[in-house]
Amino acid sequence: MPADPLPHASAAPAVPFWREVWEIAKTLAVGLLLALALRILVFQPNTIPSSSMEPGIVTGDYVFVSKWPYGWGRGSIPFNPPLFHGRLFGQTPKRGDVIVFHGPRELLIKRLIGLPGDRVQVVHGQVYVNGRPNLREFLGPGVDHDDPGRPVPRVIETAEGGKRYLTFGGSADGEGDNTGVYAVPAGMYFFMGDNRDNSLDSRWPSEVGVGFVPAEMLVGRAEAVLVSWRPGASALKPWTWLHLDPQRFFLRVR
Repeated sequence: MPADPLPHASAAPAVPFWREVWEIAKTLAVGLLLALALRILVFQPNTIPSSSMEPGIVTGDYVFVSKWPYGWGRGSIPFNPPLFHGRLFGQTPKRGDVIVFHGPRELLIKRLIGLPGDRVQVVHGQVYVNGRPNLREFLGPGVDHDDPGRPVPRVIETAEGGKRYLTFGGSADGEGDNTGVYAVPAGMYFFMGDNRDNSLDSRWPSEVGVGFVPAEMLVGRAEAVLVSWRPGASALKPWTWLHLDPQRFFLRVR
């Protein structure tokens, strides 16, 4: 007697197109939310567009910025929305820290010179904080990353608190090398670029430079240079994307 034929397996029901689209949208939304949470709470990368922080940070550097050291303010959130004032958690920044913050017109990176309540002045290129000079050690001429033909003096400066860092020292009587006394208001910070004769910073009012920076505008502390592009590289020029400078990879920001 012939065996009964095997029953045919029933075909799986087709998934509606709209459900596939919904699942893909949910996956993308979760990924975007996780990326946003990391960017707000943990770290943020920034590309350096100018030479104001030479010699330590140069044009084309891609810098890792940590969010947690100073807590979180409105400046921690992309596009700087006015959701709240002040900062949540974190510690007070230290003089000499290199910090990314929201300036009057764009994101900036500078070195913290004055804390709330400090009195800052520059006399013949030397920085004074509360009447005491930041000690300087002259090392001789250096090379400007963006303008190799421009002579620049290399100066190790020591901030109050002991942090040492290399600057391109300003001339004794250049613009910004002799100032009045800046009394830093409560809840504000005073910043300067390490390239002292090529930085519009807190020495100038916000209409020209940076002015005093509110605490809530701080984004985070610059920790390291991850990669760096050579001069002339541009996101708009794909043929320059591999013009990298390996000597600057993974440099600690001091």
